[in-house]
Amino acid sequence: MSERLQPGDEAPAFTLPDADGNEVSLADHKGRKVIVYFYPAALTPGCTKQACDFTDNLDLLAGAGYDVIGISPDKPEKLAKFREAESLKVTLLADPDKKVLDAYGAFGEKKNYGKTYMGVIRSTIVVDEQGKVERALYNVRATGHVAKIIKDLGV
Repeated sequence: MSERLQPGDEAPAFTLPDADGNEVSLADHKGRKVIVYFYPAALTPGCTKQACDFTDNLDLLAGAGYDVIGISPDKPEKLAKFREAESLKVTLLADPDKKVLDAYGAFGEKKNYGKTYMGVIRSTIVVDEQGKVERALYNVRATGHVAKIIKDLGV
């Protein structure tokens, strides 16, 4: 498990396939702020709620200069189904080998109902125009999280 990112850290570079298999890099967004959020699994209730919240607020966030990228360990084919089923507009990226999840501190030990296991830690990292971490939020809740980010960012 890697260290959690802190404000001021250089955001780890990444290139991952999107739902259509196209490569998307953090560097593609240089000069814009990027909200990178990590979620456990497409087509699950909490992750669907979070992705729909981001989609519903995408115009507001984009108008304030933010791009939104969701990353999960799902394969591109599952992300495509997720996007179609929920009419999602956010960019969804596949990280099946969990290298980017790990680099961002979003994969590690979790506890649920007294059991400890390794899994995706629901996290949101806000990256500034220069590629530095502006905010690093870990163990966020799926519901209400997007509204809180919007409020905290003053959007």
